[in-house]
Amino acid sequence: MESVQAQLKSAYTALKDTFGYKNVHEAPTIEKVVVSVGTGRIDDKAKIALIQDRLAKITGQKPSARPAKQSIASFKLRAGEIIGYQVTLRGARKIHFLDKLIHLALPQTRDFRGLKTTSIDEMGNYTLGIKEHSIFPETTDEELKDVFGMSITLVTTAKTKAECEALLRHIGLPLQKPTE
Repeated sequence: MESVQAQLKSAYTALKDTFGYKNVHEAPTIEKVVVSVGTGRIDDKAKIALIQDRLAKITGQKPSARPAKQSIASFKLRAGEIIGYQVTLRGARKIHFLDKLIHLALPQTRDFRGLKTTSIDEMGNYTLGIKEHSIFPETTDEELKDVFGMSITLVTTAKTKAECEALLRHIGLPLQKPTE
């Protein structure tokens, strides 16, 4: 089980023949990891505090509040109301979180059959949704009554979907096999 940091450093040598890279800086890498939790219109301050605390424990960084950008009358939402929390991880925290996600959290997911490759967008970023935060080792079993989901976005420097998929497979993200 090789660490994510070692895999990211060896991405150039592994992918240069496939994509014809001539320079180390042409090879894609992961710039940042964005972890976000939508709270909607939760008025319970204890639940919001729990979400902030769990997100901080899982990521190792304090989450920042995300306000609504515009008002939507049908949802009774006003611009500026807090509707979620987000953490952006770079550097050592990014590597530590990816290691924990790949080697500890995803194998604990119920009925896990691999991540879909259709979640790669046109700009080479990968987004996955997690239904239960309890798959991370920082959460305890006694808090299973307040389970929340989160969205994790891996922002890469890949220019195409194929480059992003090759990078993610190389670092060990358990993607589903391509169907042909």
